[in-house]
Parts: sequence; structure tokens; C-alpha cells
Amino acid sequence: MAKELLKRSEVKEEFTWKLEDMYASSQDWEADILRIKEMAEALAQKEGKLGSSAEELYNSLELMMQMDQRLSLAFNYASRLSDQDTKNTANQAKLQRLAGAAAEISSRLAFWEPEILQIDDARLEEFYTQKPELELYRKHIDEIKRLKPHMLSAEMEKLMAMTTEIRRNPSQTYSIFSNSDLQFPEVTDENGEAVRITHGRFISFLESSDRRLRREAFEKLYHTYGQYKNTIASIYSGQVKAQIFNANVRHYASTLEAAVSSNNVSPKVYENLVNTVNANLDKMHHYVRLRKKYLGLEELHMYDIYTPMLPDFAKKISFEEAKATVLKALAPLGEDYVRTVQEGFANRWIDVYENEGKRSGAYSAGAYGVHPYVLLNYNDSLDNMFTLAHEMGHAMHSYYSNSAQPYVYADYKIFVAEVASTCNEVLLMEYLLQNTTDQKERAYLLNHYLDSFKGTVYRQTMFAEYELKTNQLAEAGESLTADVLDKIYYDLNCKYYGPDMVSDPEIAVEWARIPHFFYNFYVYQYATGFSSAVAIARNILKNGAPAVEAYKRFLSGGCSEPPVELLKIAGVNLETAEPIQDALDVFGEIVEEMESLA
Repeated sequence: MAKELLKRSEVKEEFTWKLEDMYASSQDWEADILRIKEMAEALAQKEGKLGSSAEELYNSLELMMQMDQRLSLAFNYASRLSDQDTKNTANQAKLQRLAGAAAEISSRLAFWEPEILQIDDARLEEFYTQKPELELYRKHIDEIKRLKPHMLSAEMEKLMAMTTEIRRNPSQTYSIFSNSDLQFPEVTDENGEAVRITHGRFISFLESSDRRLRREAFEKLYHTYGQYKNTIASIYSGQVKAQIFNANVRHYASTLEAAVSSNNVSPKVYENLVNTVNANLDKMHHYVRLRKKYLGLEELHMYDIYTPMLPDFAKKISFEEAKATVLKALAPLGEDYVRTVQEGFANRWIDVYENEGKRSGAYSAGAYGVHPYVLLNYNDSLDNMFTLAHEMGHAMHSYYSNSAQPYVYADYKIFVAEVASTCNEVLLMEYLLQNTTDQKERAYLLNHYLDSFKGTVYRQTMFAEYELKTNQLAEAGESLTADVLDKIYYDLNCKYYGPDMVSDPEIAVEWARIPHFFYNFYVYQYATGFSSAVAIARNILKNGAPAVEAYKRFLSGGCSEPPVELLKIAGVNLETAEPIQDALDVFGEIVEEMESLA
């Protein structure tokens, strides 16, 4: 391995993504920007005319989608150029210039949805009869109109817009306080050196095999938060009050209903997740006992929850090996699925290795009318092979949706965004477990699986339950003081981790460290997505072709139906306990197998 990272210009072409599939050259991109601006100008001239006739509405929607599709592709191109080398100032300038143009276009076209909302239902029905082609946009218009009962008068909407920054202030204040102003003390690391605790270092300290370091970092970080918990409680209370204000003004029954409505999801899905996980806490308690056993501890404390139960299985896996293994693992999804993944491998959908200035991490970005693009920073590890499978799951979701749906319905909702990616990971995990004869490797894989469940299903559901309880208290007129928040969080921690975990007093203030509590009922989607993916993967492995075909119909759905309805096509009904229960049963089985290997 080279000591220094390669410059972007030095990376072999075969390991880079093929951006010329979007635009043959930057000149073509520049020309498209001019066309986008011309289309936006033509759309701006439509103000006051959208409801004048069926023909006018149809033509306007057609032009809007054509412009939006071009704008999306232009952003995709500029963003990929920017991410492949953040040191390239010319590429950064492209992205900034496009962002400025998009903001101007958005401002010019702000009349769009309010004007569509002004067209009454009877007139719209006449339009559909007069212009049958307009039927293509019926669901799109219905989605705009779905929120009409929660829309206000023009004057009130203007007033609500004026309160936006006020309502965002608690989240912004918390972020600045936690990330900029809050200073943590130093700890003595494994080498005897003084190192300051930071957000980034905290989890790595808790993963350390040095228990003294884990405890010291844990206590010092939470003691620091504890010193400011009254301030943070006041900020959080402001966040909840802003959510209550919004829900009340927009005529929602609760803050929960207001939050999930944007994805067209029922509060029942949220409540069902919490209730089902609560009914399966015995499995989490078993995992805690198992962790205590593997670590050989008389008492398991909260600072012992992240350190590996097993030594790292440091197996090197080249990118070529990873691709071959992933293809074999995805075979249950059928020849066409595997063939398309192979096409992505062969035709440079993926930017593979790290280079100077390249964005960190990994992601997939769909490009309507072209193909998806995947960014990796591959480094020959087992985790990176799982990342490849994960990101190709996102890519294939985009591929199927983009291939099957017109542009207006191609982009799937965030509620289902992690299903396809996690399904691929589960299929890879099952393949590896079936094909290893090494007990050490098997135990490591099972541990990897358990930690994913623990972090994504149980922990995120605990967060979701905390958020629900605190909002319900505030809606009932109770004050969210630091002591109240401490008690709610501590009691939940005891309930979720069970009697074999020492819930240290410091953990009561962990609520103050979690930025997701300022995201307005967001975290439950991690747990529902993971559970759905496990249920789908197991169904595919058990029932074969019929399950695969149903899953592909889900992948092809885009946003043509509400996300919960699309998941039902794949055999997952999140309005019932079954998919969550099925996933948690898998967790229970793995815990039992891990115990047999101990």
C-alpha cells in the first residue's frame, strides 16, 4: 500500500466513476444550465395561469418535470465532480454557481404548489376528462392536495413562514452549544498520554480494550453534560414547544402525527414499532448477559457496551474478491438483478479508492435517465465489503425505480431508503455464514450482525420511545425539566438493557448528547427500515421466486404509492407486529447461537 494518497489525476480510470455518461463534457453541462434557466423563465410566466385550463396545467407540469429532471442531473454531475476531489476549486465553483441558480429558480417558482391548491376538486376532475394525458399527474397533484387540510390562509402561511427561523432556533442553538462551545476534559489513553475527549473520539474510547479508559471517558463526558443539563433541557423544551406550536396551528392531533405526515405514514407505524420492541426486550436482555459472559465481567456497565465481544477478524478482502463474493451473495435475487450489478461493476458506476481530496465515507446517488453512481473509499476490509453490498442496494433501488417510473414518481421516500441497502447486507451476511467453516470467522460475523441489531433496532427504538414520552408530557402541559428528562431516559435505559446491565447514574443524562432528538421524530425510520429489510431477506431465502418478484415490484415503486403501501407489496406490513417480530426473532436466534459458541 502506498504511503501517500494518489492525486486524482493519478488514479487508474477503471477505478473511477464514468461521469461522461451524464455529460460528455463540462461544456455540455454549461449548455444545459442555460437551458434550465430558459425553462425556469418560461415556467415563471405561468404564474396565475395554472388553473386556467387542462391544457395549460398539463403543459406546465410537463415543463416543470423536464426542468427539474435536467436540474437534478446537473446537480448530480457537479456534486460527483466536487466529491471526487474537494481540492479542485473549479469543480467547487461549478457546484456553488448551480446552487445559487437553483435558489433563484426556487424563489421565482414559489407560487407553484399554492396555485395548484387553489384549483378545486370539481374543476380538476373536469381537467382530467378534457385532457386524459393529465392522469399521469393525478397522484402527484393528490399528494400536494393531501396536505390541504393542514394548509392555512395566505396571511397565516406568510406568518408561519416568518416563524420558521424561530422554530429552528432550538436545534441550531443545541448544535452550536454541543459542537462548538462545549469543551470536554482530557483522559489518559492506552499509551499513558493525555488526550482530550471529543465527539469523534468518544466512541473510539468506549471501543477500547482498556476498561479504565472506557470508564474514565464515559464518566468525564457525561459529568460535563451534567453540568449544563438544565440549559440543554431548556433548549430541548423549546424544540418540543415549537413542534407543538406547529402541530396545533396546522390542525394535527399530535406532534407525532404532524411529523410522520410528511412521508404519508400513520402514527400507528411508530407506535407499533415501540410496542413490538417492548414485547421483545427479553432478547435484548439475553444479549446483555451474553456480552457480560464474553467479556468475562462480574458487572457489565454502560461503558462496556461498545467494546468488541471478540477480537477483530482482520481478514483482507481485495475489491475484486469483494465484488465476486457480493455477486454470489445476491444470487437469490435472480439473474437480472445480478446481471445489473455486474453491469455496474463493469461500466464504472463506482468510484472505488481513496485519493487526495476525495470525500470520506460512502454513498449512492441515483441519476434519472442514466444509471446510479456509488462512492466508496475501499480499504480491503470485511466492513468495506459490507459497504459495497449496502451501497449497491441503494443503487439498485434507484435503478429499478428510475427504470419503471416516470420522473415525477421515481424518487423513493426517505422512509424506505435503507430497506434495499440493508437487504443486500443481510443476504451477504447469510451467504458468508453458510460458507464459512472457520468458527472464529463465524463468531465474528454473528457479533457483527448482533451489533447492527442492537444499534439500529433496539437503541433507535429506545430513542423513539423517549421522544414520544417527552412530547406527550409536554402536550399534557407538563414541564420538561432536566430532572424529568433524566428520569425518563434512565428508566428507559434500565428497561431496555435489563437487570444484567449496571445502568450507571451518568447514563441518565445521555439524552443531552443525542442530536437526533432535535430531528423531529426521525430515528424510528432506522429501526423500521432495518426490520423490514431483515424480514424481506429472510422471506426471499425461504420462498424464492415469488418473494423476489414481490420485492422487485417494491424496488420499482419509487414514490408512486405511500411508502407503507409499497412495503406491503414486498410482504411487509408495518401496521402490524409481524415484520418487526420476524426481525427480532432472527436477533434472538443469533444470540442463542453466539451463546452456544461461547
